Amino acid sequence: MAAGGVRTETPDGPWSWGVLAAVMVAQGLTLGFPSCIGVYYTDLQNSFQASNTETSWFPSIVMAVLHAGGPLCSVLVERFGCRVTVMIGGLLCGVGMVTSSFSQTIVHLYLTAGLIGGLGLCFSFQASVTVLGYYFIRRRTLANSLASTGASIGMALWPLGSQHLLDAVGWRGSFLIFGAVLLNCCVCGAIMRPVRAPPPAPEKEALTPHSSNGTPHGGEQSAGCSSLQKYMAFDLLFGHRRYQIFTWGVTWMVLGFILPLFYLVPYATSNGIEEGRAALLLSLIGFINIFARPVAGLVSQQPVFAGRLMYLFSGAVTLNGLSNLVCASWSSYPALLTYCAFYSISMSVIGSLVFQVLMDTVGMKRFPGAFGLFTILESVTILVGPPLAGLLVDFTGQYNLVFYASTVAVTSSGLFMGFATYAVDRKEAKARSSHQSATETAGSEEPKDTSYLSSKECGTVL
Repeated sequence: MAAGGVRTETPDGPWSWGVLAAVMVAQGLTLGFPSCIGVYYTDLQNSFQASNTETSWFPSIVMAVLHAGGPLCSVLVERFGCRVTVMIGGLLCGVGMVTSSFSQTIVHLYLTAGLIGGLGLCFSFQASVTVLGYYFIRRRTLANSLASTGASIGMALWPLGSQHLLDAVGWRGSFLIFGAVLLNCCVCGAIMRPVRAPPPAPEKEALTPHSSNGTPHGGEQSAGCSSLQKYMAFDLLFGHRRYQIFTWGVTWMVLGFILPLFYLVPYATSNGIEEGRAALLLSLIGFINIFARPVAGLVSQQPVFAGRLMYLFSGAVTLNGLSNLVCASWSSYPALLTYCAFYSISMSVIGSLVFQVLMDTVGMKRFPGAFGLFTILESVTILVGPPLAGLLVDFTGQYNLVFYASTVAVTSSGLFMGFATYAVDRKEAKARSSHQSATETAGSEEPKDTSYLSSKECGTVL
């Protein structure tokens, strides 16, 4: 029992699997919801008489706030714990979606479902990711992969349910119902009881050259600087090469990575595909993810990938970008089905590894701050990506150009992360080899230097 009579749990214990189930549901609710926005894209555009650029600001605000709220979420997690933070997020989601159903202008939609709802999604999602890192130690990679399966289930069910609700009650009635559905994040948060810290053990942490005493909060640092590093790890961004590669690579990746989720349905319907069949494409991506993500997690745990997860991740990013060429080149329904298969498989690997790669890169001690800054930088490109794509459609009238742009952004980021990581590995291997050679040379020369002294040297010593 913790202080105040609150029951605590041990890592990797039986209750950890219950928490994992709650995290899966929370991720299904929070990450699955944005995937259904494409179903309402045309109706929102017609309802508010908005352009593609204006309409695309709605999903971009939702996704950007979902990521940008990371530091604020970290503050709440430290102050109130993951349990309360997830429940606060569920409450904000419910309030935001219910009020959005009464929006009279698209700006109202930005503020309610976009800002308030997006912030609620952020708190529920990111706090659930954080608690999973403390509940699982030995099986952390597998737990992250299984938890991301919840997002896949959400991506499969949200578009199907949304299409039925849209036909029955319209987008306003759908958003009202969504508010009640997202309140279930509060139930998920209630399951996440505080976890008992394990006995102190040496953990391999990624330290920066600026940490002279081996900790991120040295006594020589001011309180303000320590607080900044705690929630936004700028010291890692400026001093940790692998964190730099991963953060900048993923930040550039998401500029095009999320575009298919918003523009696939409009692209399909503009080519004469019925709306119900177009919504099925998004569900297909989710259904494939359900089975592919656990497989990706198991594959990533194989010994051959030990210490090489970044290469697997960058390879999946590259393939994900190239898959957009299929969608951009052919608009027939069989071609779009093929595209969804390639896109979802590579997406499964990305989703199952992204948090694990970050944890391995910086260690759990620095994960909250690294994660906060990581999501802030992500949110910038997420915010501008869909509006830029909408502007492209407004000027050209062609949705396929969005998928060509996505190919360029995602593929280039995957190649950058892969080659940059390889360069760092080569540099570190060369440095280790030089250090080992110098140590061996010094060790072989030391007996000779100490066993033989000239008479003059002996006199000096004596």
